Amino acid sequence: MYVGRDMTELSMHSKKEWKDSELAYFHHSLQQMVPYLNAEGQSIHREIVKEIEARGGFQRHEADWTHGTRISYD
Repeated sequence: MYVGRDMTELSMHSKKEWKDSELAYFHHSLQQMVPYLNAEGQSIHREIVKEIEARGGFQRHEADWTHGTRISYD
């Protein structure tokens, strides 16, 4: 379950100000709905993807005792 700022609050901030967990959660959510998104939704999803790419992606190459290889947004 996602615990964090909702899209209404986040839309008032630049994508550069979003946390990695927020980008990961909304990217995952919008990715599942891509066929049903209107032009505005597709634009928001594209901006999220561009910000993730600008940050170098989310791939962790090694897991450790406290972190897995994926960002958790719970």
